[in-house]
Amino acid sequence: MKDLLKKLRKYEIRIRKAINSQMKGDFHSIFKGTGLEFDDIRPYQYGDDIRSIDWNSSAKGHGTFVKTFKEEKEQTIFFILDVSGSQNIGDKGKDKLAIGKEVCGVLSLTAGKENSHVGLICFSDQKERYIKPGKGMKQAYEIISALDSLEPKSKRTDLNQAILYTLNILKRKSVVIFISDFIDENYIHNLKGLARKHDLVMIRITDKRETNLPNLGILPVEDKESGKIMWINSSFGDFKDKVTGFAASNFDELSTFSKRNQINFVSIDTKEDFVPVLLRLFKVRNRSRKSD
Repeated sequence: MKDLLKKLRKYEIRIRKAINSQMKGDFHSIFKGTGLEFDDIRPYQYGDDIRSIDWNSSAKGHGTFVKTFKEEKEQTIFFILDVSGSQNIGDKGKDKLAIGKEVCGVLSLTAGKENSHVGLICFSDQKERYIKPGKGMKQAYEIISALDSLEPKSKRTDLNQAILYTLNILKRKSVVIFISDFIDENYIHNLKGLARKHDLVMIRITDKRETNLPNLGILPVEDKESGKIMWINSSFGDFKDKVTGFAASNFDELSTFSKRNQINFVSIDTKEDFVPVLLRLFKVRNRSRKSD
């Protein structure tokens, strides 16, 4: 754990320095998003945003009412980390799972320093590890320790179950940071529900060997989730086109979905320095918060 923590602290220092110099120290807004929670209702007044109308109260026939909100005093940051077999693709120590753990760990550190509540679920097609949201640096270190020692029991993926589990345990609006390659089926409907209830951030982890096969002829390829070995012709153009096309369509679909549902979405390759990617994400969240 010492090596992981040392690496994460270096990342966190880089992020904090960049935030303080580029964003004038407005570091708290990275996680807080709109930072508003429901407070009360009051009668509708001319000029009120119709999106704030409380239709349930208004339907009772006593007038039109709007919801009022107040600044949240405390924010919960909840991580969903995909630890299924498909995350083991990449160079040793730099595969998708390792990068996902590092992203989760450094953001846990930053949230812990802001004294936010931080929680975690690691999943495959089952719950691999759950840490109930808690406050402060002690909680951040507990999450990092759990990430460092984690050995998943299953290699299969079920994004839908992870989403439903999160919806069930998080009662108050939270910032949910979902880290995965998002390669699965039949989860978009519930993902949309998660975005409606919470401030959702999607971080997609990829590896170039999934999208850019080398021309090495016939090769054995292992399905990381089933363990089966398949023989493919890496020099055959049609197969390569299908692999590249799937990766591109997966990104386009997720990007379009995120824009439609007001979700912050970024993609990180295992070979790239992810700190600048996170900084761009933070800038977007800062701008959107200031415009609210």
